[in-house]
Amino acid sequence: MKENIIANLKSYAFKEVTFDKLMKKRIHQILIVCSNYDFYMLEEDGRIEERIFNEYTSLNLRHPPTFLHANSARRAVKKMETNTIDMVITWLDIGNYKAFETSKKIKEAFPDVPIAALSHHSSQLRSKLQKGNTGIIDFVFHWNGNADIFLAIIKLTEDRMNAQVDINSVGVKAILLIEDSLKFYSRYIPLIYKELLKQTQELMSEGLNEHRKMLLMRGRPKILLATTYEEGMDLFNTYRDNLLGVISDVNYFKDGVRNEEAGFLFLKHVRNYKRYFPFLIQSSNADNEKRALELKGKFLYKHSETLGVDIKNYIIKYFSFGDFEFWDPVQMKVLATAKDLSEFQKALHIVTKDSLMYHGTRSEFSKWVKSRALFPLADLLSTVEYEEFEDVEQIREFLIRSIKLYRVYRSRGVIVKFNKYKYDEFVGFARIGEGNLGGKGRGLAFIDSFLKRNNLYNKYENVSISIPRTVVISTEVYDQFIDTHKLIKFAAKCNNDEEVLKEFISKELPKWVLEDIRAFLKTTKCPVAVRSSSMLEDSNYQPFAGVFSTYMLPNSDIDKMVEMVSNAVKSVIASAFFENSKSYLKAISHTIEEDKMAVILQEITGKQYQDVYYPNISGVARSINFYPIGEEKPNEGIANIALGLGELIVGGGQSLRFSPYHPKKVLQLSSPGSTQRDTQQYFYGLDVNPDSYQTSTSEAINKKKVTIRGAEKHGSLKFVASTYDLQNNRIIPGVMHDGIRVITFDNILKYNTFPLPEILQELLRIGQREMRNPIEIEFAVKLDVPSGKPKEFSFLQIRPIIESVETVCKLPKNLDILDTIIYSESALGNGKYENICDVVYVKPNTFNSANTREIAKAVEAINKKFIDADKPYILVGPGRWGSSDSWLGIPVLWSQISAAKIIVESGLNDFRIDPSQGTHFFQNLTSFKVGYLTINPFIKDGFFDVDYLNEQEAVFEDPYLRHISFQNPLTVIVDGTNNKAAIFKAGISLKDTYVNEESTDEELPPEGFM
Repeated sequence: MKENIIANLKSYAFKEVTFDKLMKKRIHQILIVCSNYDFYMLEEDGRIEERIFNEYTSLNLRHPPTFLHANSARRAVKKMETNTIDMVITWLDIGNYKAFETSKKIKEAFPDVPIAALSHHSSQLRSKLQKGNTGIIDFVFHWNGNADIFLAIIKLTEDRMNAQVDINSVGVKAILLIEDSLKFYSRYIPLIYKELLKQTQELMSEGLNEHRKMLLMRGRPKILLATTYEEGMDLFNTYRDNLLGVISDVNYFKDGVRNEEAGFLFLKHVRNYKRYFPFLIQSSNADNEKRALELKGKFLYKHSETLGVDIKNYIIKYFSFGDFEFWDPVQMKVLATAKDLSEFQKALHIVTKDSLMYHGTRSEFSKWVKSRALFPLADLLSTVEYEEFEDVEQIREFLIRSIKLYRVYRSRGVIVKFNKYKYDEFVGFARIGEGNLGGKGRGLAFIDSFLKRNNLYNKYENVSISIPRTVVISTEVYDQFIDTHKLIKFAAKCNNDEEVLKEFISKELPKWVLEDIRAFLKTTKCPVAVRSSSMLEDSNYQPFAGVFSTYMLPNSDIDKMVEMVSNAVKSVIASAFFENSKSYLKAISHTIEEDKMAVILQEITGKQYQDVYYPNISGVARSINFYPIGEEKPNEGIANIALGLGELIVGGGQSLRFSPYHPKKVLQLSSPGSTQRDTQQYFYGLDVNPDSYQTSTSEAINKKKVTIRGAEKHGSLKFVASTYDLQNNRIIPGVMHDGIRVITFDNILKYNTFPLPEILQELLRIGQREMRNPIEIEFAVKLDVPSGKPKEFSFLQIRPIIESVETVCKLPKNLDILDTIIYSESALGNGKYENICDVVYVKPNTFNSANTREIAKAVEAINKKFIDADKPYILVGPGRWGSSDSWLGIPVLWSQISAAKIIVESGLNDFRIDPSQGTHFFQNLTSFKVGYLTINPFIKDGFFDVDYLNEQEAVFEDPYLRHISFQNPLTVIVDGTNNKAAIFKAGISLKDTYVNEESTDEELPPEGFM
């Protein structure tokens, strides 16, 4: 009989009719309820429309899904009433939309429409869902900026709708996931879907037509999600004959109550059904591993630094994903591996008879191809009982012939945005690889979009507004680089930045990436910035500002440039695993695996002046001003600008602060004395010598610090400087007179030679409107251009400023500052803090600017103790925290003060400071809701009762610091509306002392805030 099957294979017709039964129920129109910015991220960076379109058209369906968008609750309901919506996806976070109320209205009117919700705050959701959901929302997922979750939501919903027919009637395989932690299943499901799609795409690598591609995609394995024991048991019993395996948590609800043994009880039930059925236990309790192994299950620890890799390896090995390994049970070794049908076929010629019988009798051949949706071949292979063949060689011949017939179904469909053969200097923004753009990359793409939408490119005469020419090396390259060289475990364990960098630099980037990089570099003649663009960088709730590295490379010959860019790209990727990055990730409860790194290659705006290259203006602007002065209003925004590279500003150096709406009223320029004293004294430029760049953990390796006096010979000061006439004690615009050059930007701010204030007004207004949030932007300006050429405004970056306005805190109206330790009228943030017992302060009486680096080390040591104890504290010190100039403050990194919940910058009699508006700390402060206070008590700007602290017994004291721990928590109020704050002394009860004086009225944020 078996000989007849082999003889008839030539005429065998694969039955494709079964695919017509698959995926009958599809989602055709989706309503997305979110901000314009979030919707843009989904459409452009996530390319949701493109992915869904490609899937549906290749399925030969006539109408791919379309997307509708509503940016408010009212508009969402209206669109539901006037359109046929198959699915709704909304955001749950407070401050955006009334998600539960909107969802309830939709569910009442359209009970069959599934509703999925995304949330940034997974830790807060359980109580919110219990109060407001009551079965209204079908799926809830954790949103961290990864657009893959969006595609997974649609697929998971469709899988649920089609499971009964596709799995039990046709035989599509499925994976059962039992998990009630939305953070973890939001992480698992996109990962599993990615592997499902990846393996299907790999099998389509050699030329199937579009119709057959779609047939394979239709039959991919499904994912079934259960969040309780009963849901899981029902799904298992219904589909167990076609399940590839089960992934289960241990502790979840059973019989209406949380059961710490639920996962093990489920595993016991499965073992009674089938001894070798794949079952993975994953738990937050490492002690559960022993029990899982006793029950013949596998175990993964949820908080492993390599959880993603571990779970990926498990499903590849046990769910018939990945390569097929031909195991010989006699020799006890793997004889061959096959990643696709072509290699599978070749291996069949050489593997032993024992290996063929081992896999054949366990139905592993048919299982492997069925998990890849190759149903016609799987059906053929599953029709035979291998024991009935006359000899093993007949089995070999049958398999080889069957696969030869089926190889026509292979194909690959990879869309590469960057084309090395067609790329030229007219392409403004391109993507290498098919992964994500990362946070900065998303921001740049978003900038390019709204510049075009709002016709801003050439709005101002003789000015060009654009992003610099940019290529983003997507996260796919990161994944391939890390996986190929197996770097994740090394990087997770190594705590030496130099060793991490050395290891990464020693590895090669993929050849195809180097070829694309070379194609880009052939089209540019100016220096190139190699910038980080991690998945979480510049995202709404974890901005990661200033955590990763950026390197700048001078122009050189093409081979040298490729070498430098390659090393810089690897250095940026390595920076994701530096100690500072790991500390930041730990502070926000993320692992290093969760944040993938894209890398941006971007032309640097500027001009070469002798041996350095720099722009005439670098700047940072924000749409909300937390330090309004004089006529300035909070919603008018604020800007800081400087000559040279932007490193000076983000590093907290001296720059010029002005309001775009009041550019002629600059506090630093209020007198000749303040102009000379408080304006920029030096700047940074890029060393144009190619040999100046060496691989280093320091981004400043090839940046030169140039004094303003030293720039006189460059000829660049004429655009930005004035002259201080010492004899007449006056400031003269321009550099035509003898005297001391001071960076005032008078030509621009007072005489409007370049419309910088107007441009910033426009960009801040439109950017805030588009993102529905206060924003921060970075920019650079090139004024030194040839005659007839437009001046260049380069829009470098946009990120949201997150400041909660749910509760507006107010200070008591009759506040007595003698009841406070510190009172500030220049405070950043908003909120009431009642859980802080500890104060760490730099001792004013022993402070010396020369010791700031030693003070930084002392602060780091004490901060680590607070991190280990998981306790917040108040940190007080002179000057600017985080300043790159150690003479202006204490040069700490964010990770060195990350446990501080209130940070105070205090001036001394001989050490006056201005509020730090330019540091990368700003994003971290707002992300972690840290209060930031500035005081200069000696000029009656705020109040600091240091004698009160000196009287308290110190828990710790050294030559620089004192640590005071109060028995009961202190009360701290930051009044975000009025930029005031107070830290009250121990024992001061606002309810008793200031009864009926503390305002509890709910107030709206400043006009223009949202």
